[in-house]
Amino acid sequence: MTGGARLCRLVGAALFVLVLLIDQGSKYWILYDFNLPERETVALLPFLNFTMVWNRAITFGMLGGLGAAGRIVFPVVALLIVLLLAVWIARTTRPWVAGALGAIMGGAVGNVIDRLHYGAVVDFIHAHAYGWSWPVFNLADAAIDCGVAVLLIDSLTDRRGPRTAALSGTLAGTEKER
Repeated sequence: MTGGARLCRLVGAALFVLVLLIDQGSKYWILYDFNLPERETVALLPFLNFTMVWNRAITFGMLGGLGAAGRIVFPVVALLIVLLLAVWIARTTRPWVAGALGAIMGGAVGNVIDRLHYGAVVDFIHAHAYGWSWPVFNLADAAIDCGVAVLLIDSLTDRRGPRTAALSGTLAGTEKER
């Protein structure tokens, strides 16, 4: 294993563990120390509340019609995806991609733990402003979204090496000569 591959695996693993610990710690605090289930909603800022939601579906309430089967289906699918992402981490040579994948994995596993422990995902962050309201989410969801954003940005960047760029320039020059 090269030093670059080792760095990528380390970055991916570190982000996985960090996101998982922060996610599970925040949910423990919200449930047992802040006692949000009894308080239901607490305004923090004019645009931000803590609001208790037990999400039995997936993102934005999609596929909520699966009922009790969702408690098994969602974790199994999530863990299969996590395994595929782990393979991706093992193969990538870009640390920021490994970090994004680790964050996605940590968030996914955090939500799987909730489903297995509580039967639903603990969501509590509610952003809203000027009559608009974002669906209630948690830190695992935020980590997944940020990880996906990094992967999308990475996929849009030009990673052509010097040889590929030189070849493209040569081909473009050939076209101009015709």
